[in-house]
Amino acid sequence: MKSRLMFLTHLGALAVLTVSAMAAPNPPAAAPVAAPGEADWRTPDPNNLIVIDTSKGRIIVELWPAIAPVTAAQVRELAHEGFYNGRAFFRVVDNFMDQTGDPTDTGEGGSTKPNLPAEFVFRRDASMPMVIVDDAGARDTGFIGGAPVISQKTALADLTADHKVNADVDFCAGVVGMARTQDPTSGNSQFFLMRSAGDSLNGQYTAVGRVVSGLDVVRQIKTGEPVEAPQDKMLTVRVLADMPAATRPSVRVIDTTGPWFAAEVAHVRAEKVVGATPCDLDIPSQVK
Repeated sequence: MKSRLMFLTHLGALAVLTVSAMAAPNPPAAAPVAAPGEADWRTPDPNNLIVIDTSKGRIIVELWPAIAPVTAAQVRELAHEGFYNGRAFFRVVDNFMDQTGDPTDTGEGGSTKPNLPAEFVFRRDASMPMVIVDDAGARDTGFIGGAPVISQKTALADLTADHKVNADVDFCAGVVGMARTQDPTSGNSQFFLMRSAGDSLNGQYTAVGRVVSGLDVVRQIKTGEPVEAPQDKMLTVRVLADMPAATRPSVRVIDTTGPWFAAEVAHVRAEKVVGATPCDLDIPSQVK
């Protein structure tokens, strides 16, 4: 089974801003946000944290079962079974993504588990509140938990049969997506970690989680299409809850619903010349 990304390169449009000589001066820079307090952190469910020890260092991913429930369950199960241990990063595109998770390390293979449904878009209502980054235009952007999201306006829920609206994940740096062929339901075990934002993937691939620690490691993985030997590898891939207590890292992440993050959103919006997006915001973490 060949599960390569349909988008072989990361293409970005360059926007040129022309400023009139008579334009008003830029507003003063926003004051920096104070350090977060204890109440600004959350502790992720250890069953949704995947600890990936690579030849370049450790990466920790938080899965999103509320957004991609079937996919998150299969990735968790494969990690629990040790399926990903020793798998190579066989296709890595600088400023785009690192692809791995194939037992043949070629892009042609997968697990014996069923292929996955296309969880590209999910339905949300008041039970999935969204922290808004930008509400201009026809859609809202923001965060649901740690997930950067683009959503239809909540008010549209009154017009739908299930009182929900469509939303999809913004493929910011660190987002983890499932590789597939042109068949939307061909995802299985292969996944990719975004080195940079790639909005051309939005609504086209299942986003299963995001790197909460180790994005610098993601960006150090050896590049190539395919990667020449020796390839960097995932030495072990474990569910944090499966790890012995003595070796289990302690992980906490900034709560996007808290006051510190609200101040950070306001700060970033004040600093931007044009509208801010979820990809402009970092979500700090602490790993001990």
